[in-house]
Amino acid sequence: MNIAIIGAGYSGMAAAVTLAAQNIPVTVFETSKQLGGRARGLWHNDTQLDNGQHILLGCYRHTLQLIEQVGGNIEQDFLRLPLQLTLHHRFSFKASPLPAPLHILLGLIRAQGLSFTQKISAARFMLAMRHIQFSLPGDISAIELLVSHQQDHELISLLWQPICISALNTPLHLASAKILLNVLRDSLNTSRADSDMLLPRLNFSALFPDRAAEYILKRGGSLHDSCSVKAIIPRDQAIELTVNSNNGNTPQTHLFSHVICATSPTAAARLLQTMPQLASLTQQISAIPNQPIYTVYLQYPAHVRLPQPMLGFDQCYTQWLFDKGQIAAQHGLIGAVISAEGLHQELSQENLAQKVIQELHEQLSITETPLWLKVIAEKRATFSCEVNLSRPPHITAIKNLLLTGDYTAGDYPATLEGAVMSGIKCAKEVLPTRT
Repeated sequence: MNIAIIGAGYSGMAAAVTLAAQNIPVTVFETSKQLGGRARGLWHNDTQLDNGQHILLGCYRHTLQLIEQVGGNIEQDFLRLPLQLTLHHRFSFKASPLPAPLHILLGLIRAQGLSFTQKISAARFMLAMRHIQFSLPGDISAIELLVSHQQDHELISLLWQPICISALNTPLHLASAKILLNVLRDSLNTSRADSDMLLPRLNFSALFPDRAAEYILKRGGSLHDSCSVKAIIPRDQAIELTVNSNNGNTPQTHLFSHVICATSPTAAARLLQTMPQLASLTQQISAIPNQPIYTVYLQYPAHVRLPQPMLGFDQCYTQWLFDKGQIAAQHGLIGAVISAEGLHQELSQENLAQKVIQELHEQLSITETPLWLKVIAEKRATFSCEVNLSRPPHITAIKNLLLTGDYTAGDYPATLEGAVMSGIKCAKEVLPTRT
């Protein structure tokens, strides 16, 4: 077997590690110098940043297991916190130490910012979802599900909307209730630790993809960064790749027994569109809607800190703030995250950063001027996890050409766990063919 993987994001590297663990050498091609895809590290002003803030949950077993498999240490690599949602001066929820689901129910009863009636309503919703095993006969929007269970506007705004946006990166009126319930089932219903929030102390390239690269190299594989795959050409008993090095060298061709395409949906559609057999698949991928994520990094003087490592705002441009000093010893560095579509997209990056600075001043009385700022706008950060969204399968109409990514058919939204689960599943599709 001679397997190529196009893309060194979390999905592609999950597939590579799964194959390498079975002593199957893989060749990974990555366009960028940095590994990690849409969850990667980058440098700015001699400071290590990420292209977005991602939170892992305790229920992300596949991702956490792979991190440990390639040499990570979960307790050292993450700041682990019990599930908590704090919207400054508006709402505060923290899971209790009790077993699931009592940890959530007691947390709701103790929540600040909700009336007693709202607390009982939220608890009843969770018990109702538990009764139906977090499954629906057909898909509806998240807002329809919540309204049908008498969740009022304020309760939705303070509790369910932040959860949905954080988990699915999709507005409530568009978001798939079935996928949202899958996340609630796995994170809130099984064990208390499953709902824990894990905030990475390392950048996202170092957390898994860089370690995964070393893992596959030690097992006979290879990785080529700064290399773009320009064409996939099926042959009789093999698949040919045309590869361009970004340094301008002459394109080269390579033959492989299997190819796993682990790129973004946009890049996958571009690579597959030249093959008539995949016309319908290409159309399906191209039709997948996208949602943005904007991250505003503000480097304040080192003494500036938030009241807690992660803090939310209500009815502001800023949705969530991360104190990188408390999380990763990057003192004074604040990351502000704005997920999904919204009015912020109409602002220039400079104006958006100034809005965030103003909100920090108004909400937290931070009067210092940032030493520098950096706005990272991922306009196609994730797929839009909408009702009855048609997601492509892993197996294509071309023998031994497979597709992986968080957007492929699965039970999860566009999360790191969704990407890793897809990569593992794709690798296992290859493994049974081994002789």
